[in-house]
Amino acid sequence: MGSTVKFDPVSEHEKTRAALAATMERLVRLLRDVGDLDTASGIPVWSVGDVGAHLAAVYLAYCAAATDDKAMDWDRILPPGDGTLAARIAAMNAMSIRLVVGADRARLGDFVTERGETFLRSTAGLPPDTPVVVPWFGKDSTLTLATVTGLMLSESLVHGLDIARGAGRPWPIAPDEARLVIGQMMPTLMPLMLDATQARGASLAVDLSIKGGPRLAVVVADETMTVTRDAPHRRYDCRIMATPSAFLLVSFGRTPIWKAIVRGQVRAGGRKPWLAARFGQLSASP
Repeated sequence: MGSTVKFDPVSEHEKTRAALAATMERLVRLLRDVGDLDTASGIPVWSVGDVGAHLAAVYLAYCAAATDDKAMDWDRILPPGDGTLAARIAAMNAMSIRLVVGADRARLGDFVTERGETFLRSTAGLPPDTPVVVPWFGKDSTLTLATVTGLMLSESLVHGLDIARGAGRPWPIAPDEARLVIGQMMPTLMPLMLDATQARGASLAVDLSIKGGPRLAVVVADETMTVTRDAPHRRYDCRIMATPSAFLLVSFGRTPIWKAIVRGQVRAGGRKPWLAARFGQLSASP
């Protein structure tokens, strides 16, 4: 477990696009097969229909951003002010479930298909480092296309699981899918989601080793975090070894960390293994 796997950004981006296309097809079938959209989902405060509406909003936002849709009225949609990213995402999540209501929820699958196919078609052939403006992350914020594609894949996989849990349907997340999410979006998202209050006074270097790759060097100091793939050798305080699907679900709060530890899916080692618990407290959760 934990050997470093060098990656090619272009090849991995194309694999992420293919995984998104395949997951989108599964997601649309799931949305169309759900009998009762009012049933509880895997998110306690949301119904299955709420999760589907949120996903529709996610696909709408990323599609509009990637295609530079001038018709999108971001000022009307975005929360006021410029708070923390966690607070902005929480506000966007609350708003998203109100965008598609009533009878329109019966067409959630059609909407996801339309926006997802437009996103993939419009971004085909673009370099993975193409900048995409994402105003809901903050004024004038940009992410790379690779990160955006990884975020769309993560939303589709994790919220697909939320819907499937509510509907009593299977929703496997393959290790290769989880690896793509971890490698494509987490090096960017983890520093952005750092909880400055929790990080105050923290100083640690973590070797985050995902079985089969990727391997991330996570360094926290001065209330900032840097995450580097395939980093040069250095001295780490702690090493966290995890299977990809378990790490993804623990990171998004879908599996309790204790359960992953009991199952042997997450382990800590190194000079100061107890710092793994400290590391787990550093990210803000919307």
